Amino acid sequence: MRLKLFLLLSILSAGAYAADNARKLQPAPPPPALDSAGSKDAAPTKSGGDASSAEAPQVTITKQTGQTIEEYRVGGRLYMIKIIPKIGKPYYLVDDRGDGKFVRQDSLDNGFRVPRWIIHRF
Repeated sequence: MRLKLFLLLSILSAGAYAADNARKLQPAPPPPALDSAGSKDAAPTKSGGDASSAEAPQVTITKQTGQTIEEYRVGGRLYMIKIIPKIGKPYYLVDDRGDGKFVRQDSLDNGFRVPRWIIHRF
């Protein structure tokens, strides 16, 4: 009987202590507002855009006499080049492994989906 009474008083005193500490807490500040450059759903920025956003790809467009070249970079690293010739279909040069060796692809959708997650880098 004494054990039950002791447990009941312990629980009630713990509840009173928690309620007293809850009154001393202050509300959390509101989260910072996201602008279009800080949003992960933002469209790619053209060259000369806001370079502080590392998540959004940066696109550099170079027009030459026979073709247009679009370079796609994330975090300053070039990962894809799209070449649009005046005559013919556009094609892509993609760095799949991140080693600087580009492989030509006629389209970005080859129908085969391979997971390319980076688990750990050495």
